[in-house]
Amino acid sequence: MNIKRVLPILFLIMFLVMLGFGIIIPVLPYYAEELGASATELGLLMATYSLMQFIFAPMWGRLSDRIGRKPVIMLGIFGLSLSFFLLAFSNSLWMLFVARIIGGFLSAANMPTVMAYVADVTSKEDRGKGMGIIGAATGLGFIFGPAVGGVFSKISMEAPFYIAGALSFATMVFVFFILKESLHISEQKAPAGKRKPILHAVKSPLAMLYFLQFFISVSLSGLEATFAYFAAERAGLNAVTMGYVFMIMGLASAAVQGSMGPLTKKFGEERIIQMGIFVSAIGLGLILLTENFVTAAIFLAIFGVGNGVIRPSVSSLLTKQAKSGHGEVTGYLSSFGSLGRIIGPVLGGALYMLWIGMPYVSGIVLSAVAFVLFRFYLRIHQPVAE
Repeated sequence: MNIKRVLPILFLIMFLVMLGFGIIIPVLPYYAEELGASATELGLLMATYSLMQFIFAPMWGRLSDRIGRKPVIMLGIFGLSLSFFLLAFSNSLWMLFVARIIGGFLSAANMPTVMAYVADVTSKEDRGKGMGIIGAATGLGFIFGPAVGGVFSKISMEAPFYIAGALSFATMVFVFFILKESLHISEQKAPAGKRKPILHAVKSPLAMLYFLQFFISVSLSGLEATFAYFAAERAGLNAVTMGYVFMIMGLASAAVQGSMGPLTKKFGEERIIQMGIFVSAIGLGLILLTENFVTAAIFLAIFGVGNGVIRPSVSSLLTKQAKSGHGEVTGYLSSFGSLGRIIGPVLGGALYMLWIGMPYVSGIVLSAVAFVLFRFYLRIHQPVAE
């Protein structure tokens, strides 16, 4: 399969998927409040989606190893479309929860299966490039989505959900007609006799990579949950300027992810992961010195660059080392990332209440733990030959 043709198609698919997801993000909290959601219920509504992804991502990954990537990707995108339309039709809080549960359950298929697709079609030499392109597409979609959602919310509160649902459905149709199956029939696995629990990943030789993903996810989501309050207190930034700051961080992260091909060929995933942890820790430390918009944008961009190179490098290294199917290991990786997104905001909020800089100090500590963990991993695993 020609990766020069396939990777741009995957980039477009993931960009559209995350664009649709991003469209509803700025609207959903206000929509839920109109239906009577309290702050606690709003937090549960957000956490429910990540919880479903934590539970079901490994299942979808394993299923893609058995029946192929394309049908599972289509099912995941259909799940997003369905959940967005259900949100648009909701007239009570319980309907919002049903929509988020369905969306989280089905869309948990998207990321692990797309990463497995990349692993199927790329050589070990080009694996980092492929994972970086997916990361860049995800980041860019999530940058532009909220802006689109904000524009359509001026028409009505339901309009962004209809737009996101239609866009996701169109993306599914695009996948059906354009994307070719990457897993040949001879490579598809027969159904396993027993479902493997998440504890199977903890006991696997690759467990340290899963925990590395978890720590990085906790650090990022904790920052995202608290930085707006921190920047308002320290630098007087409002919602509009904060949007620009996060956009700059996202663009910096997407730019470096788009350059993963040359970076991995020159340095290898092992060095890039260590450099990424170091740079993100520096960014977290600098955030404590935030004084104005410029310093906030620069320091968050530094963090974004470091964090941005870690995730595609871990995905690339994991699929190179995996002895089982690509879908299974990327499913576990997505699951640990989702667990981090559940715990990170709660932990970040609690630490912020102790001291406004504590989430970033704890992020530095988590980075140090992640660095030591990865060094230990390298001691017991030989670097992957290209």
